Amino acid sequence: MARLARLYAPDTPQLIQVRFHRALASAHEPTPSATLDSLAAWFRDAALEERVPVHGWTLLNDRLVLLGSPADKSAMSRMMQAFGRRFAARILKGRAFSERYRSALLQPGAWVLPGLVWLEHLPVQQGYVDEAGRWPWSSAAQHTGQEAPGSRWTSEHSDYWHLGNTPFERQARYRRLLEQGPSQSQAKQIEGALFGQWALGDAQFLERIGRESTRRLVPAKRGRPRKEVPTS
Repeated sequence: MARLARLYAPDTPQLIQVRFHRALASAHEPTPSATLDSLAAWFRDAALEERVPVHGWTLLNDRLVLLGSPADKSAMSRMMQAFGRRFAARILKGRAFSERYRSALLQPGAWVLPGLVWLEHLPVQQGYVDEAGRWPWSSAAQHTGQEAPGSRWTSEHSDYWHLGNTPFERQARYRRLLEQGPSQSQAKQIEGALFGQWALGDAQFLERIGRESTRRLVPAKRGRPRKEVPTS
């Protein structure tokens, strides 16, 4: 079966997930803090080198998840390749990822914030911590006002800015969203789009970006096309 072409549309946020070829540690082992620190630094460097505005990210023992808006259709691939090369050469000494990264396009104004909450809530959902802002290897502390001064390198999406007129308002409102986590319905739709590598949004959004996207945005309907009944 042929692989799907990379899905891209100009000025459209992409949710990305890539799983590592080998987990950094098992659930019963200590958190590999030094390794995660290195991975976070290499990911930051790759994003800055390829000029990919990253709106949010989370590193776990087995994957990297991020939300960004690449400037062109190959920028995200170049960033992931640069990150993977460092990872493979300096830690795994071989293959970095278990498969190609998966991606989904998210509609601004509807799915960017749910996507951001979903990825930053993963450390809680996976049992790493009981509060997302306490996981050092993500952008959650930045969005909730818990980050160390001068540590910010990401680029906030306009949907985050619209949460309030001041940093305090934005952080407080986002903190409440993150504490709640994504709804079951939201998580199911986000994970379905990400696993299938589709776009997530309403009909108007899909129609608009469909004119500029690199391929089909949603799965084809199952079954054979209906035959037209000839009229006499």
